[in-house]
Amino acid sequence: MKFSGKNVLITGASRSIGAEIARTLAGFGLKVWINYRSNPQIADNLKAEIEKSGGNAALIKFDVTDEEGFLEGIKAIIDCDGELSYLVNNAGITNDKLALRMKTEEFMDVINANLKSAFIGCREALKIMSKQRFGSVVNIASIVGERGNPGQTNYAASKGGMIAMSKSFAYEGASRNVRFNAITPGFIATDMTDVLKDEVKESYIKNIPLGRLGNTKEIADAVAFLLSDHSSYITGEVLKVNGGLYM
Repeated sequence: MKFSGKNVLITGASRSIGAEIARTLAGFGLKVWINYRSNPQIADNLKAEIEKSGGNAALIKFDVTDEEGFLEGIKAIIDCDGELSYLVNNAGITNDKLALRMKTEEFMDVINANLKSAFIGCREALKIMSKQRFGSVVNIASIVGERGNPGQTNYAASKGGMIAMSKSFAYEGASRNVRFNAITPGFIATDMTDVLKDEVKESYIKNIPLGRLGNTKEIADAVAFLLSDHSSYITGEVLKVNGGLYM
């Protein structure tokens, strides 16, 4: 896969989907900036793994909900590399509860972690990439942002907002050759799904036309495509990676 840019920042990149995105993009020759918040050992292990495979990786610690920290992190990348070619807004949380029992702060905590953080990233990327007249951003949304889900009002709102926001940023970035797209994963096998009981997994799988959970590499490959030169005429798009669960 061809990339004209040189580096990428991936938020929440130390584990699960974010880590697989880092491995995949490093494999295509990009320098990957691995953002993490609280566990330097896991992030350092990923960096070492990528470098052992011949890739180029660097660590950048900040909390995506902290605007000042986010801005300082991006500045550190620019100071080091002189550019930011690509951004993947992957960091996010859940805090599931039925809406009738959900407190306002529980709603806003998820909005801040998922949607506000992606806005900060997109805004700053647009500033930097506009000057370069080149760049691509992929926001990791969710099938839940498209169809909703009981007990996930806050998460659905954050991911649905991310989808709409990606389209608006796509309009603003287009004249400057800066692209914004979103991916909506369905049920993906991660450490979070590993703890589910088999009967729960089976109840999910029976509704998926392809008959299985997705894997993190399938999400990472979709991200790579949307960042790459192979999607140079795609912006404002929402790519569903869900096994046909929501067509």
